[in-house]
Amino acid sequence: MARIVVVGSANVDLVVRTPHIPRPGETVLGRDFVMALGGKGANQAVGAARLGAEVTFLACVGTDTFGDQCLDGYEQEGIDTSYIKRVSDEATGVALISVANDGENSIAVASGANMRLTPSLIEAAGDAFARADVVLLQLEIPVESVIEAARLGRKNGIQVVLNPAPAQSLPSDLLQAVDVLTPNRIELAQLLGVSENDVMAMDDERLAKSALGLGVPSAVITLGKEGALAAGSWGWVRVPSFPVEAVDTTGAGDAFNAGLVVALGRGGMDLPEATRYACACGALATTKVGAQPSLPDDEAVRRLLAG
Repeated sequence: MARIVVVGSANVDLVVRTPHIPRPGETVLGRDFVMALGGKGANQAVGAARLGAEVTFLACVGTDTFGDQCLDGYEQEGIDTSYIKRVSDEATGVALISVANDGENSIAVASGANMRLTPSLIEAAGDAFARADVVLLQLEIPVESVIEAARLGRKNGIQVVLNPAPAQSLPSDLLQAVDVLTPNRIELAQLLGVSENDVMAMDDERLAKSALGLGVPSAVITLGKEGALAAGSWGWVRVPSFPVEAVDTTGAGDAFNAGLVVALGRGGMDLPEATRYACACGALATTKVGAQPSLPDDEAVRRLLAG
């Protein structure tokens, strides 16, 4: 069984389905409304747990009703919540999400308690890192806390996987502590300091070399419906996606990252094989509305992989 530590954000998602993504100043009458647990860190923790991993989640939530719902939800998923800190002077994070009929989404986040996940709280969870196979990180918490988590991962000799989302530039000391970087094209452009158009124009070889040029030993570049590109010192390979009927892309990237770290944590798979498993997870997550409600279990993933 893979043992995963996820360090990241915990939100409650308020999701409205709309005919199209609202333009600036536009009011759009929506249809369905869903309230569900979200946040990139929480999504990835739940995703890994549903895939059969032993998961410890480090996060901060408020002492409000949303915080209660988050903890209850994580515990129902079998996640170790021992290192989740409740803070009384910040609200639990909230995401406001519009989902268009074509499955595309627009998201606004109020970070709230997520910004209270400090390096000292990460350091206090050293025992969790000592037991783990992989630590999975994202960027919806203070970057100094992400750096501390990567440092602890490296100190304990476990794989450090960084999903660099939301897109932003990163210090070199963080990238140097990462084993596998998992950007999409927009995030890669931000890391490289180039335009999105420049990255869109790159072929697979240039994408691979550009990602590895950031100083990481391995990278998996997610390409949406086009699949993903796995790269390392051994070379690179394009891994195709799986054809599904997408209704909501919210959480697909989180499902992908959860699948990747679970596959790596189990052992026995190289990076391209782990990426194929992750692609199946991401594809299945687009077939339902909402982030955590759409995260697949291992049985569903294996069915899709078997064709």
